[in-house]
Amino acid sequence: METVKQLSLFLENKPGNVYGICSTLGEAGVNIYTLTLADTAQFGILRMIVEDSEAAKALLEKAGYVVNIADVLAVRIDNQPGRLAQVADILNKEEINVEYVYAFANRHIFLYRVSDTEKAYSKLVSNGFCVLSSQELFNTNK
Repeated sequence: METVKQLSLFLENKPGNVYGICSTLGEAGVNIYTLTLADTAQFGILRMIVEDSEAAKALLEKAGYVVNIADVLAVRIDNQPGRLAQVADILNKEEINVEYVYAFANRHIFLYRVSDTEKAYSKLVSNGFCVLSSQELFNTNK
C-alpha cells in the first residue's frame, strides 16, 4: 500500500505562527509541496506535505512545535465532472469516512485522510484510480 506522510501541527491562532513554521523549514532547505490550514477562533491545524517528513518533524519540534505524522492517500483524479463523486462513492459504499481532503494546486492530485487507509487504497486502485507513492508524488512535482 502506498501512502504519503503528512505533518500536522496544532497552532494557536495568532500572527506569525505560519511564518515561523515556513521559515524554519525554508531556512533548513525543506520544501513544502502543499499545505492547508483550518482554524477556529483560537486554534488551527496546519497540515502539510514535505519530502522528508521525519527531518521536518525534528526541525519543527526543535523549534518548539508539536508535530504529528499521519498517512494520507495521494489520489490522481482526472479533471472531469463527476470524478470526485466517484471517489466519494467508492469510499461511501465501503463505509470509509473521509476525515478531510485537500489538493495540490493545478495537479489533479487530492490528499485523502480516511478512517481505513488500507481498505480505501485497495478499493480506489481496484476501481482504476492511481494512488501515488511518496516517490511518485515528489518526482512528478519537479
